[in-house]
Amino acid sequence: MYRIEKYNTTHYSLWNDFIADSKNGTFLFQRDFMEYHSDRFNDYSLLVFQEDKLMAVLPANVDNGVVYSHQGLTYGGLIYTPKTKQLAVTEIFNSLITYLKNDGINRLYLKQVPAIYHKYPAQEAEFTLFNLGAKLVRRDGISVYDQENPLPFTKKRKEAIRRGEKNRLTIVEEPEFGLFWDKVLIPNLERKHEARPVHTLEEIKMLYSKFPQNIRHFNVYHNGEIVAGTTMFVTDTVAKPQYISATPDKNELGSIDYLYSQLITTLFKDKRYFDLGPSFGDDRKTINEGVLFWKESFGARIVVQDFYELEIG
Repeated sequence: MYRIEKYNTTHYSLWNDFIADSKNGTFLFQRDFMEYHSDRFNDYSLLVFQEDKLMAVLPANVDNGVVYSHQGLTYGGLIYTPKTKQLAVTEIFNSLITYLKNDGINRLYLKQVPAIYHKYPAQEAEFTLFNLGAKLVRRDGISVYDQENPLPFTKKRKEAIRRGEKNRLTIVEEPEFGLFWDKVLIPNLERKHEARPVHTLEEIKMLYSKFPQNIRHFNVYHNGEIVAGTTMFVTDTVAKPQYISATPDKNELGSIDYLYSQLITTLFKDKRYFDLGPSFGDDRKTINEGVLFWKESFGARIVVQDFYELEIG
């Protein structure tokens, strides 16, 4: 009933148009975004056709007989249209399993798109995966602020925000990634985690050139000097700080609290959700209670992201 093809460059426009019109896809699945790190992953993206009509896509890569959706992206899974119903999703998964088995794939690993990113209800895949016996191998808790059902900022958070106002911090939207990367983000990551940003400066500049409506950057200044900044990933329903960081005097200046308050209440108030991300300990299982408490003080509450593993055989 369904025909499956591996992605190749002839599918470029078809794929991108499908993602734009899907009910659970975001700009992260556009090929120009997926392929910025194509040298690091062996692409195994699939297109599912019913006769000549594209019904679903699976952004994916393959490694040692395991197909992942997609290791280079924050979320993935099966992407389909607003008109796609439950039985169709079940049949599509059955067809995918047959295809993967015939191609020598041992396992399918899926990290689902969190529900806040769906343009329409789109959890048919989760229902299908449960019925297919897939294992829920991981569940992340994402702190989310809901603009339609806002919870108040705490008294302590409001006091920190007022410090930012008193210090006359200014927030400027500008594609000055280099200033933020070199003066704030990289030094902080090296000092706190001995790490580097997931995206290099060159990569984030390239992605911004491709997706200027979805990637927006803000710097925070105090007396003409940068003290904080954020690079935002923006979808139809969600605004998310992909990177946010400040100089060590952030508590004295109130820079991070002031920046978050402006992002939530003013700059992205038109988006239903503000995604403050997970609050993990170093083992990615335990909760970093201090970080979670801070996010909850902004009125954020938990939405889950599920990760499934399906044996093929």
